[in-house]
Amino acid sequence: MDQVGILIVDDDITSQRALKHILDSEGWRVRIVPLASQALAEVATGNWNLVIVNIGLAETRGPLFATLRELARAEATPEGAATARKHIRVLFLVPLHLAKAVQPMLEGEGLPYSAKPYHLHDFLEKVSELLVESGAIAEPIRSIGGFAAGRRRRRDADSSHQTRDRAMFASREDYQMSEEEMLEFERQEEEVEQRKKREKEKAPGSGLS
Repeated sequence: MDQVGILIVDDDITSQRALKHILDSEGWRVRIVPLASQALAEVATGNWNLVIVNIGLAETRGPLFATLRELARAEATPEGAATARKHIRVLFLVPLHLAKAVQPMLEGEGLPYSAKPYHLHDFLEKVSELLVESGAIAEPIRSIGGFAAGRRRRRDADSSHQTRDRAMFASREDYQMSEEEMLEFERQEEEVEQRKKREKEKAPGSGLS
């Protein structure tokens, strides 16, 4: 199966970084574009399984929203289908200040969306389900721990680190996380990994001075 491709359409730098940290850690191919015109060109390539778009940037009366709405309404790959067909799925991000204006419309049209700031578990679950609909992955990832597994594999973390991550997420499925908090979590994990690496290099018998 080809590498999963996710296009992020957002001009908020903090949001861009947070989403890329979370999704890129799974080994997925992630690209960020800050302009509606760029997004239209990227969508036209057909290289993406999922488009995550800030509804404020898409503009509900603009051509990007019209295109993405059509894609979101397209028939998904039937679950369990013998041959997966590639469909681009769409997830609209709804900032708090736009919620009252656009959320009823999205719900009325049955368009998938996620509110900002994020309930991290809900957000990742929606991403997972949409990737299944697109035919990009075989089955949904039902827990944050499942996403964290990809991150742990890439970092080659030890078993105690795996247990710590799983416990951190298991009891906090409904925790609401801002982009800043998502980035802070990633930063702390990187610091832990760097500290372990330095301690290992300084250990007797490591061959390093």
